[in-house]
This record gives sequence, structure tokens and C-alpha cells, in this order.
Amino acid sequence: MPTRSTLDSGRASASVADRIRLLTFTTLFAIGGTERHVASLAGGLDHSRFELEFGCLRRSGEFLEQIQARGLTVNEYAVARLYGPHTVAQQIRFSRHLRRRRIQIMHSYNFYPNVFAIPAARLARTPVVLASIRDTGAYLTRRQRRVQRLACRFADHILVNAEAVRQWLTTEGYDPTRISVIRNGLDLSRFAPAGDDPALRRELGLPADAPLVAMLSRLSRMKGIEDFLDTAAVVAERFKDAHFLVIGDTIDPDGPRYRRELEDRAVRLGLGKRVVFTGFRLDVPRLLSTVAVSVLPSLSEGLSNTILESMAAGTPVVATRVGGSAEALEDGVDGLLVPPQDSAALSRAIGWVLEYPEASRELGRRARARVAEEFSLERMIRETECLYARLLESPPRRRRMASPGAR
Repeated sequence: MPTRSTLDSGRASASVADRIRLLTFTTLFAIGGTERHVASLAGGLDHSRFELEFGCLRRSGEFLEQIQARGLTVNEYAVARLYGPHTVAQQIRFSRHLRRRRIQIMHSYNFYPNVFAIPAARLARTPVVLASIRDTGAYLTRRQRRVQRLACRFADHILVNAEAVRQWLTTEGYDPTRISVIRNGLDLSRFAPAGDDPALRRELGLPADAPLVAMLSRLSRMKGIEDFLDTAAVVAERFKDAHFLVIGDTIDPDGPRYRRELEDRAVRLGLGKRVVFTGFRLDVPRLLSTVAVSVLPSLSEGLSNTILESMAAGTPVVATRVGGSAEALEDGVDGLLVPPQDSAALSRAIGWVLEYPEASRELGRRARARVAEEFSLERMIRETECLYARLLESPPRRRRMASPGAR
């Protein structure tokens, strides 16, 4: 990973008369870790050096207004599937746009954008084609993993957000010399600890003094929400005044049905009004300042923004030891890590936080200090700018001499 001196020299050497023309391609702009990352990066890039625009598969989502408010162009390339005549026509349209706009760097994020945009960018002879992969593939079928690996053979470089993701890609046959790790970063000032919020409790119908156990996540079967609810039922027996929040929703077509499944499960477990499904919320810092413990029982992760946001708010975190979680938290020092799908261990960890609030607050204080030191938004932006400049300056032959998946 680049050092501070490398970043500073990269920033100075890249001060050219014309800005670098960069296109970021994503699925959409809904609330989620990748989408928040993309929006934060768009807001923090040095716009005297980079001329940024966006491509997407669906022009929708809560962050779209924020992107457009910065005057950034967003073009949609709507496809129902990743193959077929219509998809090819949209890829050709995208390729022509890249060539017409003389885009120098095309940066795509995750499976669908990678598979759609990388071949089109290579057809357009875009100088730098960069793919981002931000998880360890748990959401993909075996066929999808093969398709993404094939698409990434045509990328110049792959950017990941955790060492765990880099290691997984290496085992999948990607060339480790063409993978860079830049960990997520966030704006610590958004998460200044503000203390309890009585107005928020009234809004959500929560008792004034009840300890709140929260799970902040998009509703997905890989996030371990069923485990959270099962654990909540156990914790509720021991802590009679505890209440539980599931903060987030889903953008999937069958999302409403899955949410009803979760709500029915909570009723069967006897949780009743002690669990609240809030849906998507844009006031995450406000929520985190009110809860006693933030829980992420995922079955798979890259480097979770939820963990980092909870740490930044000084909220004690209990998370499963998957993906890059151990890169963000040190168990027993600035958070608690438990095995995935282990409700007993999860309930013990949550119970410890609720039983020992002062020791738990110390975990939160250490966690906030660690985020400030290692996961700042400024650091992430500078490292990304440095990578963009380095890739653009390196000879294409050297970038493409090795192909991931060729082994």
C-alpha cells in the first residue's frame, strides 16, 4: 500500500494542465456499503485533477441526488440480464461513450458492473480499466465467479477493500501482483458522539431508558439477520428491558417477501414490539449515538462500512469473524468478534456489553480512535488518487502482461 510520501509525490507529479477523465461505473445508488463508498469518493476526489462522471445499470437510489448535486453526469445503461442482443447494444453504446468522451480511466464496482463494463471499456481502448471487488464472493454462484474472473482478465488492475478479499481472489486464480488493497474510509466528523436522542426513541416507539441492540444492514440472507433475531430472543429473556432494531431494507425484487419472513420470525420468537424494523435510514450517525451495541452477524463480508461507522460513533461492536472484520476490529480491544452462525457466542457477547456498560464504552472509545488513525476518508481518497495516477502513468504492456485466472 502506498506510503504517505508516495501519496504526496503522486499528488504533485500528477498536476497536469488537463484533468484526468475518470468514469465510475456502478449498479445503482441505493443505500449500501459500495454505494456510500462511491458517493464519498466522488465528493472527496481532487476535482482540479479528475474530471469525474458516472455510468450505472439503474439510475436510482438515495445517493443519486447527492451525486447530481455536485453537477456530475450520470448515464444509465439499463439491462435485464448480462447477455443477449439488448445487452450487447448497451455495451456498444457505453463503449462509444467512453471513446467519444476520451475517458482515461474506467473504474467498475462489483459483479454486474464488472461483467458489463470491462469488455466495453476494452473495446473502446480505454487506457486504464480498473475493477473493484469488495467481498469474498459469497453472493455469487460458481458460474458467476467464473464469469467475473474471465471479465477481470481484461482489466488492467483490481482494487479490493480488504486483505481478506485479496487472499480470496488469489485462491481463485487471480494474479496477486495486479491486486491492490485500499481499505474503506469515512468522515469521522459525521459521527461525533451525541448521546441518547429522546426524539428518535419517540419516533420509533421505543421506551426512554431501554438499552437498544441494533443491526445495521441491507436485508440479505448472507447478513445473518435470522441469527440476530434468534439471538435477540435469548438476550430478551435475560435483559427484560432490552429492545432491538433492524436498520435497513432491501432493493431485491423479492425483498418485501423476505422482510415479511423476518417479521414473522420475530413474532414466532415472542419478540413482539421489542424488535423494530426501521427500513432504510439516512440518519445513521444519529441512530448509532443512541444504541448500546451494534451487531453485525454476517456470514460473509469484505470490509464492512457498518463496522467502521459504528466504531466511528464510539458504539461498542459485536461482529462475526468473517472476511475483513478482523482487519477493522481487534477482539477484546476495540470490539468483540465471534464465530459466524454461533448464536450462543453472539448472545454471550451482546450480554457482556449490556452487563458491563462502562467497560463497553471503553471499547467504543478505542474503536473511534482506531478509525481516526487507520480508516479516515482523507487517507482512502489519497490512496485511490495515487493508484489512478500510477496506473495511468505505467506502460499498458506492463499492466497487461499477466492475466488473473490464467493459472
